[in-house]
Amino acid sequence: MSEDVSMQSSQRPVIECRTITRTYREGPATLTIFSDISLTVGAGETVAIVGSSGAGKTTLLNLLGGLDRPSSGHIAICGEEIHRLSEARRARFRNRHLGFVYQFHHLLPEFSARENVMLACTLGGMAIREAKERADDMLAQVGLAERLEHKPGELSGGERQRVAIARALVNEPECVLMDEPTGNLDEQTGESVQKLIESLRDRLGIAFVVVTHDMVIARSMGRVLKLEQGKLHPA
Repeated sequence: MSEDVSMQSSQRPVIECRTITRTYREGPATLTIFSDISLTVGAGETVAIVGSSGAGKTTLLNLLGGLDRPSSGHIAICGEEIHRLSEARRARFRNRHLGFVYQFHHLLPEFSARENVMLACTLGGMAIREAKERADDMLAQVGLAERLEHKPGELSGGERQRVAIARALVNEPECVLMDEPTGNLDEQTGESVQKLIESLRDRLGIAFVVVTHDMVIARSMGRVLKLEQGKLHPA
C-alpha cells in the first residue's frame, strides 16, 4: 500500500500523483527506481525533496514535469493528466503551467539576460513587445534590472541562476520545479538564491518543488520529504 504524502491545505492541488512507479530494464533484469508513490502539492505550497545520490529524486522531478513517463500510476498537473497529452500539447502545457530551474542554468550564451527570459514567452506565442515587458519586469523582481543586456558570460554564477529563475517564472506558472538550484554555487551565493526563492514564494504564491542536498534550503520549504529505498516519506 502506498503512502500519500499530501499537502496540508484544502486548496486545489497543483500536483497530484497517484501510486506512480518507475522501472527500467537492465538486460534481463528490471530495476525499480521507486514504487507506489503518491504525492499532492497545493497551490502556493513549497516542498523540498531530499535523499542520497541515486535515490531517484531527479527522475521523480522529471515525471512531475512531464519530461518522463511513469511505468504505472497517474500524474495530474492543475487537473490535467499530462501523460495522456500528445508530445506537442504536453510541451505547450509545460510552457504555460510549469517552470524549471536546474543546477546548471542552461542559458543560451549568445543571448542577453532579457532575450533568454523572453524566449520562454515567445515559444508560447506571445508577442515580442509583451514578452520584452514581462522579461524586464521579472528580471527586476530578481534584482537584475541593471543587467538586462548582459550575456551569461558577463554575469556571475548567482546572477546567471537568477536569470534562470526569472525565465522559469515569466509565464506565471502554477508550479516551479527546481533540481539542485544552488548545487553549483558557493555558500554565500547559494544563500542569496535561497532568500530569493522565499521572497518569490511569499509574493507570487507559486508552488515550488525543490530537489536539493542543501538542508538550509530544504528547511526553508513548507515541507521536507525524503526519497529513500524507493519510497517517499516525511523527513
